Amino acid sequence: MTQPTHKIGLSLGDPNGIGPEIALKALSQLPATALQYITVFGPKLVWDKTAQSLDLMYLAQQVQIKNTGSLLEAEFQPGLVSAAAGKSAVDSATAAIQACQAGLLQAVIACPHHETAIHQAGIAFSGYPSLVAKVCGLNENEVFLMLVGGGLKIVHVTLHESVQTALNRLSPQLIQKATIAGIKACVSLGIAKPKVAMFGINPHASEGSLFGPEDLVNTVPAVKSLQQAGYDITGPQGGDVFLAQRQHDLYVAIFHDQGHIPVKLLAPHAASALSIGAQVLLSSVGHGSAMDIAGQNKADPQGLLRTLELIAPHLTKTQNDRAK
Repeated sequence: MTQPTHKIGLSLGDPNGIGPEIALKALSQLPATALQYITVFGPKLVWDKTAQSLDLMYLAQQVQIKNTGSLLEAEFQPGLVSAAAGKSAVDSATAAIQACQAGLLQAVIACPHHETAIHQAGIAFSGYPSLVAKVCGLNENEVFLMLVGGGLKIVHVTLHESVQTALNRLSPQLIQKATIAGIKACVSLGIAKPKVAMFGINPHASEGSLFGPEDLVNTVPAVKSLQQAGYDITGPQGGDVFLAQRQHDLYVAIFHDQGHIPVKLLAPHAASALSIGAQVLLSSVGHGSAMDIAGQNKADPQGLLRTLELIAPHLTKTQNDRAK
């Protein structure tokens, strides 16, 4: 395996969103020595034009960029949802994931994508975890999303799909896979033996079977198997109860909103979204592409900075830290 020379890949996400802007703003707050360890993946024309608009061209020239995709200058229109921009987001992230597979990177950080734009491009996509799975040759059921923010770490068993679709494919095995992926991610983040809480499917984890059989069929046997395997896990219980207690290192959400709402309530613009379960570690921010403010120099890079701090703490001593 090739020795990494640029350890973090930073893909620009949807070029018509705030990704290029927050990328430049975040890098401007890193020490100059850190820039040599970052490679940007995305259209160079977008990188240069965004840097010019922010008066950060000097910074853009210090960072290695891998020009990806075939976005035309006329297709770079901040705020516009388009198939060309959606394809560009997938192309840049794919190139970064492949570079990580080849041993050129230690991890990938991806700026926000826009799912409608990607679907307009005719690309099957249900979030960055699905893309990581596809590029790495894995089943989508092997890569999961873990949100980190507001003091919480929440792994999601299911993600961008209807509740009915999620219920139809739910199983104890899928829940166990997501939980174990979350536990391994916690270990890699420095928690040697994480305490885990399993959210129930129905209110109050179904009150036995009072509110339906779903928990008895899925979460209860999943928890028993994980306990037998030696993991420190409790539940299933209502997510509201566990979150009120705040006694666990990792929470397992069955559905998208179970995990997204508490994290985004506590860290609306500063959460990190990790795709876990594959050999490639990819993290994005916990917010979207903010088309309504794209190209207006209004985007806040704090979510991306928090993600950099989480994934590459050795690179992220900020200007404020250095001033102390």
